[in-house]
Amino acid sequence: MSIVKSLLSRRAFTALAGAAVIATAMPATSFAADVTIPIIVKDTTSFYWQIVLAGARKAGKDLGVNVPELGAQAESDVNGQISILENAVAGKPAAVVISPTEFKALGKPIDEAAKSVPIIGIDSGADSKAFKSFLTTDNVQGGRIAADGLAAAIKEMTGKEEGDIVILTNLPGVGSLEQRREGFLDQIKTKHPGLKVIADKYGDGQATTGLNMMTDLITANPNLVGVFASNLILAQGVGQAIAENKLGDKIKVIGFDSDDKTVGFLKDGAIAGLVVQDPYRMGYDGVKTALAVSKGEKVPENVDTGANLVTKANMADPKIDALLNPKIK
Repeated sequence: MSIVKSLLSRRAFTALAGAAVIATAMPATSFAADVTIPIIVKDTTSFYWQIVLAGARKAGKDLGVNVPELGAQAESDVNGQISILENAVAGKPAAVVISPTEFKALGKPIDEAAKSVPIIGIDSGADSKAFKSFLTTDNVQGGRIAADGLAAAIKEMTGKEEGDIVILTNLPGVGSLEQRREGFLDQIKTKHPGLKVIADKYGDGQATTGLNMMTDLITANPNLVGVFASNLILAQGVGQAIAENKLGDKIKVIGFDSDDKTVGFLKDGAIAGLVVQDPYRMGYDGVKTALAVSKGEKVPENVDTGANLVTKANMADPKIDALLNPKIK
């Protein structure tokens, strides 16, 4: 490719990317790279996805790759993410890294995109077999970890693994969230049968909805002893409801993912534990894998990036502290 054509190609891609929501402007030096690998997340406003983008940004810097950071402003904006994917592919990048917002809806768009460029999946799945590689937490196992953590917290509080519990899922139809729900419910049924799931509800992607749902559940269920909030947004809302009602010593909450707010709830006792993934690694290794694929190198089909239960007792451990306080700048 001539220098002129290369410059035109990069300018065309930058214009297309500008139509999408870009989380953080890339350093000017990165645009001198010859290889472009956009990363598309679910929600550029969420701390979790900012960590993913930070990992991708660092990979771009380390590998000399241009990594446009793209995504909608809410996980519920499925059509927005589809448009962003189509625009990114039109720019003819070397590969695309994406975390699909919704399992079924993103299946065909990813199939179509994969006809033009290699697609690397991170975090959440889609109804597609076109991914060259997929990097994610084992979300079923993450749900099991949450169930064990909730059972342990309830036993520490009451002396027994018994009582009414609820599970709250942020949005219906999201692959990673459904897998967490599946793992949690299965583990409760097989390992902790004394815990009774009295409510299994879905939210709408908003923390305030989680707050309202939890407030209603507290009012309607005076014997409630435990809650699993399956993602960061719900954990924020549920933690706030527990804190406002001062029920940390009566209702134990296990959340998923972390930010300053949920870590604060953990320290104060409104939340008993957080299942924490490694989103920085997802972003970094997602770009690294995409670059390898673009070069024709063989890569693993699936990569488990791991999950840990964080409690007040272990949050100061160096490994856990690095997960709770990632470098996002």
